[in-house]
Amino acid sequence: MRYTIRIKRQENKEARPFWQEFEIEAEGELSIAAMLNELNARQKLTDKSGKEAEPISWECGCMVKKCGACAMRINGLPELACSTFLQSLKGKVIVLEPLSKFPVVKDLIVDRSVVFENLKKINLWLESDAYMTEYTHEIRYQSARCLMCGCCLEVCPNFDFGKDFAGAIAPVNAYRILNEEQDTSHHEQIAEKYRKHYFEGCGKSLSCQNICPAGIPVEELMVRSNAAAVWKK
Repeated sequence: MRYTIRIKRQENKEARPFWQEFEIEAEGELSIAAMLNELNARQKLTDKSGKEAEPISWECGCMVKKCGACAMRINGLPELACSTFLQSLKGKVIVLEPLSKFPVVKDLIVDRSVVFENLKKINLWLESDAYMTEYTHEIRYQSARCLMCGCCLEVCPNFDFGKDFAGAIAPVNAYRILNEEQDTSHHEQIAEKYRKHYFEGCGKSLSCQNICPAGIPVEELMVRSNAAAVWKK
């Protein structure tokens, strides 16, 4: 089947974005990531009009849904390019855009460093030996599966780049530290910053729950982190 790939491109962070279309003959089992690789592998990449084009810039690490680097907007929704297949998309026109909540670096690459900076603001690290119980193994494992891809932040109506609200990535990752930290004073610091950078800004729209490409139980982790940082203060 012949597909038209419409890509929102940008040469650098200061440049104006523009749209460019490409055509590819592909089977439905092909992933968006594999399709981008095929386009870039062409000896001479030309767009739909026959104009020579620069290789498409995008990020990938594992290609097996483990790193989150290939997150982008695919037909309007934030998804991982490696786990989104042509046959799962409607129509023969595929629209690819960078995530809109982060600064564009080039083409489909965005700067997601704010994700890690926000976690640092909440002091999400251990100051003591981790306390672990078998009872919490499974939910701590689910917390550790977060890819830091930013898909949940892309759909969150409360998250904006540069603002205090850290989004769903905060409670998902805070649970492990709040559950394992034995240093009482540090636990209290985390709880205080968690309330400021997450709890007080969350509108509970739960847009993040179903968009997570890793299938993490986001709502359950929110409830558990809130219990540890807010309800027990």
